[in-house]
Amino acid sequence: MIIQAFEQGEGILRLAPTWVPRVFCIPGKRIKLHPADYYAFGAQRGGIDERWFASTTKADNGPLTTPEEGLSHVVFGDPGKEQQVLLVDAVTELGPQLLGQTLWHEHGKWPMYAKFFDNRAPLPHHLHQRQEHAALVGMEGKPESYYFPTQLNNYGAEFPHTYFGLEPGTTPAQVRRCLEVWEQGDNRITDLSKAYRLEPGTGWFVPAGVLHAPGSYCTYEPQWASDVFAMFQSMVSEVPIDWGLLVKNVPVERQTDLDFLVSLIDWEANTVPDFKARYFRPPVPVVPIEEMQEAGYIEKWISYGNPFFAAKELIVLPGRSVTIVDEGPYGMIMMQGHGRMGVWDIDTPALIRFGQLTSDEFFVSAQTAQAGVKITNPSRYDPLVMLKHFGPYAEATRIKFH
Repeated sequence: MIIQAFEQGEGILRLAPTWVPRVFCIPGKRIKLHPADYYAFGAQRGGIDERWFASTTKADNGPLTTPEEGLSHVVFGDPGKEQQVLLVDAVTELGPQLLGQTLWHEHGKWPMYAKFFDNRAPLPHHLHQRQEHAALVGMEGKPESYYFPTQLNNYGAEFPHTYFGLEPGTTPAQVRRCLEVWEQGDNRITDLSKAYRLEPGTGWFVPAGVLHAPGSYCTYEPQWASDVFAMFQSMVSEVPIDWGLLVKNVPVERQTDLDFLVSLIDWEANTVPDFKARYFRPPVPVVPIEEMQEAGYIEKWISYGNPFFAAKELIVLPGRSVTIVDEGPYGMIMMQGHGRMGVWDIDTPALIRFGQLTSDEFFVSAQTAQAGVKITNPSRYDPLVMLKHFGPYAEATRIKFH
């Protein structure tokens, strides 16, 4: 079945939408899911405010998590008779044929995924554990990055600002005090941080161990293949946060050890005086824009400058056909327009029912990416826009920052 899927797409796998609920979130309703389906997992699971892309990573949503929650499915077969297999199984079966020799040899898996995160309110100030702490519970650390697509952000919801890091000079004792008063209401940990106003069309890199309280824009998030986190804020928008969300990925014997919990924070990375200069990511053209426009497209790096993953925004101009070459495999999601990519028709749905198949998400194999993917935009007026997420081999992971 996997070989059949790979051959049908000539090295490009079509993926089904992967929806993920979060019990601590209120959906912002900007990820094109039908309004009737935001609680399709049941009210007790929370609303769906995430769509995961090219995911071989299981969601970690507590004891009610379904067995395949968070995992992407490959779709193949004739229209109306489609079948599905897990992308993680396709990676295992195809190995270097899908990922390329270098990535397969170094990782033996697809080591990242991306998502839309769409919350109406800000999230609690939290971090994703570094590798040494995540390994204590059999998981991997998780750096991540943000990009705020203009197509999904016609409004900013309740708080389009994000608290990042800690103010220079903040001490471990101050953070420890915030944990000591957890049950007394708002522990005011964001008093120790700084909020930045978010700008659609730009992004940020967030290393593992860095505290952040994501604002209420809909966010595209390339990240390492893990679902580990620790919430450090006890109340957000007058809603209490359970202590269990601080310690869900902490060894049982350390879950009341406040000094250990404070040690999860990467102190140097959180308190650098040039935080924005170090972690803010405006888009960077792949080559001069004039050169690309003549060829019929515009492509920019939107996640870069870290050794883990990267992402591009590709715009194919109206009425143009281009062949785009990349270093290795990638997942992609359509943002605007319609057309054709390789053997596949591609389009951008306005509304998706839970369980409905689409033609807006794909995974491109290493050999196909390196040979070049032909993309055609037949529209007279509408640009074709897609976001592409790459693993640690991408050119942009070698861009140096500080």
